[in-house]
Amino acid sequence: MASASGSPVRVRFCPSPTGNPHVGLVRTALFNWAFAKHHGGTLVFRIEDTDAARDSEESYNQLLDSMRWLGFDWDEGPEVGGPYAPYRQSQRMDLYRDVAQKLLDRGHAYHCYCSQEELDTRREAARAAGKPSGYDGHCRELTAAQVEEYKAQGREAIVRFRMPDEPITFTDLVRGEITYLPENVPDYGIVRANGAPLYTLVNPVDDALMEITHVLRGEDLLSSTPRQIALYKALIELGAAKEIPAFGHLPYVMGEGNKKLSKRDPQSSLNLYRERGFLPEGLLNYLSLLGWSLSADQDVFSIDEMVAAFDVTDVNPNPARFDLKKCEAINADHIRMLDVKDFAERCRPWLQAPHAPWAPEAFDEAKWQAIAPHAQTRLKVLSEITDNVDFLFLPEPVFDEASWNKAMKEGSDALLRTARENLEAADWASAESLKEAVLAAGEAHGLKLGKAQAPVRVAVTGRTVGLPLFESLEVLGKEKSLARVDAALARLAG
Repeated sequence: MASASGSPVRVRFCPSPTGNPHVGLVRTALFNWAFAKHHGGTLVFRIEDTDAARDSEESYNQLLDSMRWLGFDWDEGPEVGGPYAPYRQSQRMDLYRDVAQKLLDRGHAYHCYCSQEELDTRREAARAAGKPSGYDGHCRELTAAQVEEYKAQGREAIVRFRMPDEPITFTDLVRGEITYLPENVPDYGIVRANGAPLYTLVNPVDDALMEITHVLRGEDLLSSTPRQIALYKALIELGAAKEIPAFGHLPYVMGEGNKKLSKRDPQSSLNLYRERGFLPEGLLNYLSLLGWSLSADQDVFSIDEMVAAFDVTDVNPNPARFDLKKCEAINADHIRMLDVKDFAERCRPWLQAPHAPWAPEAFDEAKWQAIAPHAQTRLKVLSEITDNVDFLFLPEPVFDEASWNKAMKEGSDALLRTARENLEAADWASAESLKEAVLAAGEAHGLKLGKAQAPVRVAVTGRTVGLPLFESLEVLGKEKSLARVDAALARLAG
């Protein structure tokens, strides 16, 4: 897919550095990145940091770190540069002022002296009369005398863009043809009274100057599109733009109660998923399903497979609900798809301080490498590894009292004694031999393997569920395992 003029695809991802990145923002970045990759185009990473009250350098650095973690390699932008630098809006103010003045000079914009009180009064009157309540064009055609009078009153003026008095129709890549009537898209502000440019100006101006061909963004920005199309036509006349980009508006991501997922929702924070140990490829696989699918019967796929198949025209315009359980399940699939050495390395942060409850010197690399293949089959997220392997590196298991009471039923002491005798004689180089030892102990007490292994598991690991028991015993070793069975027997006797 090329632009209307046939030029190569250029898309942009332009977040504001305010707070933690959220999953809706990541989904937008993903679709833009995949679209650019699919078409051999360019991804421009631009920072919209004109709101000094809300933007922060910490959030800016966090954005860059998040993009790197997710694997989004941008072609132009911060730390990469490019022919349209700078890529931070706070460093482009002279460009915006120049464009705003040209719009005024050519009659595409005008100064508006209306006070907020006057605007509110007229809007209320319009609502009461059943008319559209947008700006009524009061200052569109001021005489020189009226302007002088306003200035004499000490009024400050904003700059408004003059919308055309005709319908605006465009074809959305996701939603098809859309028409906005002029009464529903009134003139709008592009520069504050203090001279600071507004988003309504800087966003399309940057898209024009950076020759963006396709704008893929959230549904919440759909209503601003006719304004931007009108501004684009003016920018083309000024020589600041070559063409109007194609627009595609992505569906809302819904949270609990079918409400739009917002930054305030705990499950929206990207940092939460990083801290829990989601894989970037697992999280991105799930986020891609929020409005798009590879095929009707395949939910799990690689990023390369997504890039090869992605077409924004296949995106479903209906809202998509974020399902944490499905997200975890897909991440678990991606964990199992890793090479075991890669898996072992990705778990490393959760095997060290501050996550690990054991002393650094207690960690045994050989034991970790031996248990890693068994752990890989059990995890949904990498952070679960800490509780799953703590029994290997702590001097004694951490008993969950509920697990202890559940496993240590009447007669458990007799079962444990028999199991200990059998384990003493077993081959500790064979998990199968250890299984046979516990199975025989269970049969001696009229129990199947599932019931028989529960007291042994709790005695050795402290929990009723965890990694495969007999492989865990093998890795922990005979001496420590039998010592823990002895300690459990002593506790039962006490």
